[in-house]
Amino acid sequence: MKSDAGFGNVGAVSSEPLTTLSPAAETPVRASTTWVGLGPFEIWAMLGASAFVLLLSYRGWWPISVTEAWGFVTGGICVWLVVREHMWNWPIGLANNVFFFALFLQARLFADMGLQAVYLGLGVYGWLNWLFGGENRCALRVSRATRSEWMVLAAATPLCTWFLREILFAVNGAAPFWDSLTTVLSLAAQYLLCRKRFENWFFWIAADVIYIPLYLSRHLPLTAVLYAVFLGMCLIGVREWNRSLKKGMA
Repeated sequence: MKSDAGFGNVGAVSSEPLTTLSPAAETPVRASTTWVGLGPFEIWAMLGASAFVLLLSYRGWWPISVTEAWGFVTGGICVWLVVREHMWNWPIGLANNVFFFALFLQARLFADMGLQAVYLGLGVYGWLNWLFGGENRCALRVSRATRSEWMVLAAATPLCTWFLREILFAVNGAAPFWDSLTTVLSLAAQYLLCRKRFENWFFWIAADVIYIPLYLSRHLPLTAVLYAVFLGMCLIGVREWNRSLKKGMA
């Protein structure tokens, strides 16, 4: 899509019930947790940073649009919740799609604009899949991409990039090739995320590395900063999801 000092030691949100029975005493034992599975520092950091960015925008102290500010806030929270495997990343992500659709329409980044509409559908699918996509319709666990998924992605990525690039040339898009490539990479990443595949992070990292200079070139500085934050979060996501993957295989 961080600082290791800030969140590096925070574990993934457990999908297990908060109340379990002790084998010895057969009495309820409350698991050590905090509100909605997040630590108090995480919650206050997200709320504080969000309020600060929105205040700068609404008061006119920073020359950014309100739409871009809301996109920044919802996007940052969404990606961090993905890192934490938290189910609330999905509804917040849907709100983020709406804000970025409007933002990219204004910037004439048509592929990214259309991508947000696709994200809405994938967001609903991913939300349901995370909830019921595991064995016996339980919560989905982190897993690796299958061989067939890799084959499809390897073939579809260059083909879809070329096809979308031709369309963007026809509609006078601002950056046809880079807009197309990041769109295809993001769609691949989102699909893998919906399936809770560990490799989704590598596709997000590749897209974010391109997105940062692209948005700077389109005079969207806050969005570029947001994607730099995403990039840092992705690196932490690799580490946290790798831990979950190893736990699931143990």
